[in-house]
Amino acid sequence: MAKRSIETTLTEEDIKIEGSLRPQFLKDYIGQKKAKETLKIYIEAAKQRNDPLDHVLFYGPPGLGKTTLAGIIANEMGVHIKTTSGPAIEKPGEMAAILNNLQEGDILFVDEIHRLNRQVEEVLYPAMEDYAIDIMIGKGASARSIRLDLPKFTLVGATTRVGLLTAPLRDRFGVIHRLEFYTPEELTTIIMHSAKILNVHIDEKGAKELARRSRGTPRLANRLLKRVRDFAQIRYDGDITYDVAKDALDLMDVDRMGLDHVDRNLILTMIKKFDGGPVGLDTIAAAIGEDSGTIEDVYEPYLIQNGFLNRTPRGRVATKSAYEHFGIPFAESES
Repeated sequence: MAKRSIETTLTEEDIKIEGSLRPQFLKDYIGQKKAKETLKIYIEAAKQRNDPLDHVLFYGPPGLGKTTLAGIIANEMGVHIKTTSGPAIEKPGEMAAILNNLQEGDILFVDEIHRLNRQVEEVLYPAMEDYAIDIMIGKGASARSIRLDLPKFTLVGATTRVGLLTAPLRDRFGVIHRLEFYTPEELTTIIMHSAKILNVHIDEKGAKELARRSRGTPRLANRLLKRVRDFAQIRYDGDITYDVAKDALDLMDVDRMGLDHVDRNLILTMIKKFDGGPVGLDTIAAAIGEDSGTIEDVYEPYLIQNGFLNRTPRGRVATKSAYEHFGIPFAESES
């Protein structure tokens, strides 16, 4: 899979800048209004009762703030957070050790929680329900199980693939939130705030142009801001205006709808080679030389969300909006 300017998964570049740009408390968090309002109520109620917060699951596309919200929950509750990820925990004993080292009220944040293996996941069941884990001592006929009590903690899980979570694990979360793509207005606010932290001068029109091409994703908005800052520094006077943002993003091959060369190639292949569809996923994959799973998980969600592509029982179909975006005449018979 080729490196893309509009990649929304976490990269080394993002790790370097995201720490300083992430809000620390709910009052500073922009967007996700529904999730923010309900979390505020649950957190206040838990603090008044002096109880840990119910276990929380965040799901949705990458880059929308799942990790940030986990950190905010810890800050609002006034507790420590332990961060790990599903692929990093290979054995049940490793999960047991992590749980046993938590303090009363702590947050355990597990990113990509859908990638926990089944044996590790089963350790979580009694831990989430009863704040205890069962440990086997000895082997063979002399083996016996003992129950080890744990401090009361809150598990915060994050996943981009909620459908891959097993029902027993999903059902143990008391609070479940789907994070939505951000509006251009919300992203404009985020970009203006990030620019201030990064000491970059950007006007509102420049921020709006960046927001419009950021695919509804704060992570991508911050990354594009960093790239456009370099462009403004070398080719202009350092300030980001509408013209600077437009020229920089055009040069980076990110168009006015946030599509890059991979997105355009996918849609244009459907339109020009297959009359707009319907066409099967494997056929598209072969035509553009890409893995079908990558197309389904990485490329399609944004295209479907923005009305460029439809999934039908007969295959994928390019929509009228896709034709209009590329200036290609649309015939009803082609739909």
